[in-house]
Amino acid sequence: MRGLARLAGLIAGLWLVGAAPALAASPFADWAAVVVAGDWHAHSGGPSEAFDNARHDVSLALERAGFAPANLRQFSVRPERYKDAALAKSDPNVIFNAMVDLTGKATGGCLIYFSSHGAPNGVVVDQQILPPGVLGAMLDHTCGQRPTVVVISACFSGVFVPALASANRMVLTAARPDRSSFGCGEANRYPFFDECFLSSMPTARTWPALAGAVQACVASREIKEGMKPPSEPQLFIGGALRPLLPLYSLAAAPAAPD
Repeated sequence: MRGLARLAGLIAGLWLVGAAPALAASPFADWAAVVVAGDWHAHSGGPSEAFDNARHDVSLALERAGFAPANLRQFSVRPERYKDAALAKSDPNVIFNAMVDLTGKATGGCLIYFSSHGAPNGVVVDQQILPPGVLGAMLDHTCGQRPTVVVISACFSGVFVPALASANRMVLTAARPDRSSFGCGEANRYPFFDECFLSSMPTARTWPALAGAVQACVASREIKEGMKPPSEPQLFIGGALRPLLPLYSLAAAPAAPD
């Protein structure tokens, strides 16, 4: 009997060792992720690295939070400038084709992040404006009813909320539909919103908590810098997604780089 008990204990121990990687797997390991820098100009018209800095560091933060590098694509207006990164050109058709490819193999959910300039009719993607309805159609075709998080860091980006609002989606934007966002100067490392997103990730445990921290951070930064009127980042969470969000922990997210 003692021998059988020892054998049972050994089998149980081996089972736990074998199961540990699965139990520790990230909830985002099977998510498709797209991170886009949509422009390279400051609000002055001069050159700026702010959007590409955000693109690079948001992608790194997502990977450290558990998104698989193989399921994450980055896009830049000037991909040839960044030799150390596997980048594609920021172009709506190229982005859509990548989404089709990614969602075909990573079926758990979707994360879409844009950092760019914006206009009342959409977000700048190189020489084009990507309208809310077109992005909505892209998401419908690729992500469908999967859990989907969309983050748009751009002026007037609140215009995307009505078009993207769906039961399975969370939408976080840098501004109201009638307001500018800030921090797109030639000397800015990141736009204010992206900086707040990165700095808030280490202490956020859920997506709603992260969104609330970003909103508070942006408001504080704008007051400090004397920026008016306030951008008022917008948040929408669909009814079907809200009870599921606690399952997608951000506990592994890193601090923003120094």
